[in-house]
Amino acid sequence: MLIPISNTPRDYSWGSVDLIPALEGREPTGRPEAEVWYGDHPGCPSVVAGGSGQTLDEALAAAGEQPLPFLLKVLAAASSLSIQAHPTIAQARESFAREEDAGVPRDAADRLYRDANHKPEIIVALSDEFRALVGIRPLDDTRRLVAALGEGPARAALMQRLGAPVGAEGADGAATGADAAAPASVVRDLLAWALTDADADLVADLVRALERADSDEFAEEIATLRAAAADFPGDPGLIVALLMNLVILRPGQALFAPAGVLHAYQSGLGVELMAASDNVLRGGLTPKHVDVPELMRVVDVATGPAPLVVPQEIAPGVREYAPPVSDFALTAVTVTADQPVTVALRGPAIVLATAGEVEVRTADAVVSLVPGAAVYVGREDRVEVSGAGAVFVAQPGRA
Repeated sequence: MLIPISNTPRDYSWGSVDLIPALEGREPTGRPEAEVWYGDHPGCPSVVAGGSGQTLDEALAAAGEQPLPFLLKVLAAASSLSIQAHPTIAQARESFAREEDAGVPRDAADRLYRDANHKPEIIVALSDEFRALVGIRPLDDTRRLVAALGEGPARAALMQRLGAPVGAEGADGAATGADAAAPASVVRDLLAWALTDADADLVADLVRALERADSDEFAEEIATLRAAAADFPGDPGLIVALLMNLVILRPGQALFAPAGVLHAYQSGLGVELMAASDNVLRGGLTPKHVDVPELMRVVDVATGPAPLVVPQEIAPGVREYAPPVSDFALTAVTVTADQPVTVALRGPAIVLATAGEVEVRTADAVVSLVPGAAVYVGREDRVEVSGAGAVFVAQPGRA
């Protein structure tokens, strides 16, 4: 069963004006185009081709199919998304039930849990570079970044809370105190302080410090923080962003944000795949509701490098991104005119074209796709992709 699907781009303020139109080969509308959703999520289900107006969730229900366990998107960012983390499935179930029992409307601005699912997610870069903040970098690295800010109240306060009172850190910014051995405690305390107690004067001093900061090692990080400060004046989430790994992905590179890991995409075009959920706990760089106690309940305060995903080449022209979740896996397929590719399926799938012109074929049906077009594939154990171009195949994971 093949069902061609499409959707209207969502016009979130952080969206790019031109990245999605360029992918689809059309003129920009002049409005931000942030995301295109491919799936049956009730927040914005895809529309079935043919002019009937039927949505994919309606079509699947009519055919007796189960809802998809994943949601596929094209994401185009021109400025930072909110810093956010997502709950585990156990946390989501308990907290969703709590808000339901309390009678909080599901569309309320301060509603945190809109469903009972977790929301791990992976994003693969399509643009020449895709920038993201993800996870908490090692604290010694952050101490060196803060040391580059120069003298001032923000530097002094941050160094003290990073476990290195001013004058006690080494020349490289490394901590010498007892807190250096307890990074999780340091991070947890610093996050809570940044979002509840850091005052406007301190944030303003941090912005001034970033403007004069000069560091070869952290030049990209400082530029990213300056841009965030300009887009979100006075937002204490800037301190949270300062703690996070900056990742610059090149085409085909990917990162994975599991439950609890802070992340905030900054700029670029990518294909994003996630569990079918809309549960978001925000941690700054946003005008939306931030519930600090709930964020602190779910956030992962472990430090370390960014959680990147290296694809496995399973056949010529076929690379699979398989994070350790059962909800989804993502396969990137490149085909040439003389070399069609067959992809094995473990369940229902969505095939999204991102380059060239391709055909998606099953035993009894075929659909042609151009960049930005997609097709739902159901009740099949394999699908053939032919033509000259590239597609991504979203389907249930192996885990």
